[in-house]
Amino acid sequence: MFREHRRGDLDDYCALEADAEVRRYVGGAPRPREVAVRRFRERLLKNAARKLALRAAIFKAEGHYIGYSGLYPNFRPGGSVRGEATLSYCLAREYWGRGLATEAGRAFVSYGFEQLRLRRIVAIAEVGNAASIRVLEKLGFSCIATEHGARSFYKFELLTEPERNSP
Repeated sequence: MFREHRRGDLDDYCALEADAEVRRYVGGAPRPREVAVRRFRERLLKNAARKLALRAAIFKAEGHYIGYSGLYPNFRPGGSVRGEATLSYCLAREYWGRGLATEAGRAFVSYGFEQLRLRRIVAIAEVGNAASIRVLEKLGFSCIATEHGARSFYKFELLTEPERNSP
């Protein structure tokens, strides 16, 4: 289940951000609590009501915050790209391997194309993050580029059917 972030999610969010294994492929290093608190307030709470925003992922069986997922604007130099969004997901380690990232991705891809009428959804996965790469491949994303640097990333895209068939 997904919903807007609430103030009560802060401690669970900070625990997620402090977990070195979770952060390994999402930012590279654990975030100190004060940085996580600022990010939570400035990015998650502030943008909660927007259509393109990261949502709290709640494990229904427990009613517990387990991470976040959603779509946010795809940015390029000059601003956001109209008709495009970036897919993101991050789950607490104890919920890995259950198909929940794929379920979240599928829900937000459907929302993006069917409700928001996006024409393209992009995503990135760090080289070596086999689990996220598998999730994106299951969702139908295609790898379109590799960005090399101190940390290297694969860039993925998923197009609407009309975009895939256009010349």
